[in-house]
Amino acid sequence: MTQEVRVRYAPSPTGHLHIGGARTALFNYLYARHHDGKFIVRIEDTDTARNIETGIESQLDNLKWLGIEHDESVDVGGDYGPYRQMERLDIYKGYADEMLEKGLAFKCFCTAEELETERESQKAAGIAAPQYSGTCRNLTAEDVKEREDAGKSYTIRAKVPADVTYKFDDLVRGPISFESKDVGDWVMVKTNGIPTYNFAVVIDDHLMKITHVFRGEEHLSNTPRQQMIYDAFGWEHPTYGHMTLIINEDRKKLSKRDESIIQFISQYRELGYIPEALFNFFALLGWSPEGEEEIFSKEELIKIFDANRLSKSPSMFDKQKLTWMNNQYIKQMPLEEVVELAVPHLQKAGKLPETMDAEQQGWAQRLVALYHDQLSFGAEITELSEQFFTDDLHYGEEEKEVLAGEQVPEVMASFKEQLESLEAFEPAEIKAAIKAVQKATGHKGKNLFMPIRVVTTGQTHGPELPDAIALLGKDKTIARVAQYASA
Repeated sequence: MTQEVRVRYAPSPTGHLHIGGARTALFNYLYARHHDGKFIVRIEDTDTARNIETGIESQLDNLKWLGIEHDESVDVGGDYGPYRQMERLDIYKGYADEMLEKGLAFKCFCTAEELETERESQKAAGIAAPQYSGTCRNLTAEDVKEREDAGKSYTIRAKVPADVTYKFDDLVRGPISFESKDVGDWVMVKTNGIPTYNFAVVIDDHLMKITHVFRGEEHLSNTPRQQMIYDAFGWEHPTYGHMTLIINEDRKKLSKRDESIIQFISQYRELGYIPEALFNFFALLGWSPEGEEEIFSKEELIKIFDANRLSKSPSMFDKQKLTWMNNQYIKQMPLEEVVELAVPHLQKAGKLPETMDAEQQGWAQRLVALYHDQLSFGAEITELSEQFFTDDLHYGEEEKEVLAGEQVPEVMASFKEQLESLEAFEPAEIKAAIKAVQKATGHKGKNLFMPIRVVTTGQTHGPELPDAIALLGKDKTIARVAQYASA
C-alpha cells in the first residue's frame, strides 16, 4: 500500500469497554500494525445525556491493559485533533453550513410531535419503513426566514438525491449496494446544534485521513448515509469492513443484557484474567488464521493478520474456550506472577489477611502452587482452595460412596497413627506415611488413596495428595480424621 494505513476505534463514553468494542478495536489495531499504519482512538461524546464521568478514562485504560496501544487520542495528542467530538462542533457547523449553501441540505422545522404523527400515519398505511415526507425540503428562503424570525427551532437534514445507487466493496462481505430511495432525508444536525453520528463520523474520518473502517455489521445500514456526505464534498470513501455479529452459545446476538456471559473488559480484569489471553481470544472471534494453531503472541498475530480471513458467519463467544485459553497462559507464567494474580482474591474473600508475615506469604505461595496448572483465572483460587479454609467438611454423594467402603475404617485408623507419629509434616514424610498404611493394611490404589483424600480434603479430586495434606497442617489433618472416626 502506498498510502499510509490509518484506522480508528471511536467509542462513546456512555459506558465501559465491552466485548464487542474490544473486538472492533483489536481488529483495527491488528490491521494497522500489520501494515505499519496508525491506530487512532477518537471519542464520540455527542450523546451528552448518557455520557458517564469515567467513560473516556475507562475505555483508554482497558484498551492499554489489553495491549491495544493507540498512536493518537485525547491523552497522547496527534496532528489531527481535537479527538473529542464535542470539541469539534465549530468544524461540523462549517461543513453543515456549506451543504446548506450548496442546496445539499435543508432546515427542517417539523416538531417531534408532527414527525411522530407522520410516522404513525405511514405505519397505519402499511409502510414498513416510514420515512420523512419532505415537508420542509422545498421551503423558500423567505419561508425559512419567517420561521427563524418566529423563533422556531430546526434540525438540518441531508437532501438525499433521487435514483442513486450506493455501491462499495466490503472487505468482509464483498460487493454491497443500497438505493437512495430507501433512505429518506435524514437528520445531520439536531436542534441543539450537535451533529448526528452519520454526519460527524464522515467529517472526522476525512479530516483524520482514515483509510479503512472496521466495524460491526449493525453499522452496515449507516454506510449509504455516510457515502452521501463523502459525495457531497467530493471526498474519497474509506474502505469498509463490516464484521459479523458475536453470538452466545444459544446462537442469539450477544447483548449487554445477556447475563450468561461476562460483558465488560474491566470485569475480566477484576476476575484475574490474563490480558494476553483475552487479546488472543478476541483475535479469533470472527477471524481465523491458516492451520489449526490457536495460541499466538501479539507479535505473531500482527504478523499473520489478514483481513481476507475475517469470517462471514456469526462468531460464537465460547466461554469454555476462553477459560481454557486463559489457563494455557497461566500455566506458562512464573509461579511468582500467578501468586500476585491469585492472592489478592483470597485476601478480598477474607481467607488471607491483607498484611502477611513471611510465614504466611510462604504458605500462600505453596497454596497457589498446588493449583498453578489447574487455575483458569485468578479469582477461581477462592473456590478451588476452599478446603484449606474451613473446619467443617460436607461430603457429596460421590464422597459418601467412597467412605462407604468396608476397608475405610481400617485405612483411616492406620493413617491416623502414622500422622501422629510424624515429626516433620512435609510432603515426602506424608507420602511415606501413606506407603506405611498400605504395608500395614494391605490396601492399595483407589481403596487406599481415595478414602484418605476424601477424609482430609472433602473431595474426590484435587492436587497432589501429600502436598495438599502438608499444606493443611498436622493439627487440621488429624482433626479431620478424628471427625470422620466420630461420625
